Amino acid sequence: MTEHKTIATHNGSFHADDVFGVGVLMGVFPSHTLVRTRSSERIEAADFAVDVGGLWGAGAGRFDHHQRGFNGARPARVVDGEEIAGVGYASAGLVWSAYGSLYVSALAIGRGLDLDAQDVAEIVRSIDQSLVQYLDIVDTGQGDVAPGIFGLSALVAQLNTNWMEEQGLDGDAKAQLQEDSFCEAIGIVRRFLDRAIVKKISQIRSRDIVRQAPKLLDGKVLHLREGGMPWTSVVVDEMPEVLFVIYPDSDGSQYQIKTVPVESGSFTTRRDLPKSWAGLRDAELAAVTGVQDSVFCHLNLFIGGAKSLESAIRLAELALLP
Repeated sequence: MTEHKTIATHNGSFHADDVFGVGVLMGVFPSHTLVRTRSSERIEAADFAVDVGGLWGAGAGRFDHHQRGFNGARPARVVDGEEIAGVGYASAGLVWSAYGSLYVSALAIGRGLDLDAQDVAEIVRSIDQSLVQYLDIVDTGQGDVAPGIFGLSALVAQLNTNWMEEQGLDGDAKAQLQEDSFCEAIGIVRRFLDRAIVKKISQIRSRDIVRQAPKLLDGKVLHLREGGMPWTSVVVDEMPEVLFVIYPDSDGSQYQIKTVPVESGSFTTRRDLPKSWAGLRDAELAAVTGVQDSVFCHLNLFIGGAKSLESAIRLAELALLP
């Protein structure tokens, strides 16, 4: 998007929703002018108004949620047969729903990655579910999703200037300091956002590779030739017979054997590694397994390793014994 755009938001203290919304628009429109103001005239003159202006209309570039009567929310969903109201929008969600697809596409193009429309839509939906809706929840008071200062919304709030830093500054110097902090926050949030998008792209691009990977030991062990490849969702959703996955670690010095969770995000596995291996390393593990180049088994029995592929397969054979 090569047009030059003016992006307006409020001055003073910032929050994660205006930081995120403005950051997304900056990514879509690299040629832009940022205006932080409460002046209605300057807001009305801008191409976009985020978290300010009292209007919501994506076509007009208006993304405020504070006006009386605002009821924008994500679609309702059905959980266990019960309809659950969708999470209400703050400015982050309003901007993402309108410009998330263009942001994802621009990032992919900039990195030389091909995405079709279905991939882009999946990524936009995933980022909303895993990140953006939580910014909206906090900003609108629907909940405190991460108590303390450890959620992204709370961490962004720490980047605001404070009275000690502003003491003795005139109006212009104070405004510049606040704007510098705002832009710093945008850079940090966009870094997290971009990494989340790239991770999702890697998951999408790995699916066919995981599906075509060889299965060993009567189909109960999946062998991935590349380490670090996302495999959990494909194996969990499409390969009910697979109990372990073997792959090289990041530096190629060993092969790891990993258990398969019963569902994505669960700590319960389809089958644990043997209890007698728990917490053992090197010679101790070799003495129990008979596999001389055994390296380790985690105390919680969800991952182990050996120096060679053949030995990792042998560990898998032993782990599959009744």
